[in-house]
Amino acid sequence: MENYEQEKFNRAKKRVGEMKGFYIHLMVYILVNLFILVNIYLATLKDGESFWKLGHFFTAIFWGLGLLFHGAHVFNLNPFFGKNWEEKQIQKYIDKDKKDAEKYR
Repeated sequence: MENYEQEKFNRAKKRVGEMKGFYIHLMVYILVNLFILVNIYLATLKDGESFWKLGHFFTAIFWGLGLLFHGAHVFNLNPFFGKNWEEKQIQKYIDKDKKDAEKYR
C-alpha cells in the first residue's frame, strides 16, 4: 500500500511540474511578445507605417500555436481524439476480433 501511495505522489508531482512548466511558458510568451510588439509599434510610429500588418504578429501567432499545443498536452485537451474516442475504437476492434473468431469456430 505504501508503494501505491508513493506512485500517486510521484504522478501528482509530475502533473504539477507539467502545469508549472506551462504557466512559465505562458508568462515568457506574454512578456516576450509584449516586448516585441511594443518595439514594433514604436518603430511604426516613427516611420509612419501601419502597425496592423500580419508580419508583425508572426512570432505571437506561431509561438501561440505551440503554446496552445503545450496547454492541450498538459491539461489533456484533445477535441479530436479524446479518451472516449480511443475507448470506442478499442472496443470496436475487440468486438470485430470476437466476431471474426466466432466465424472460424
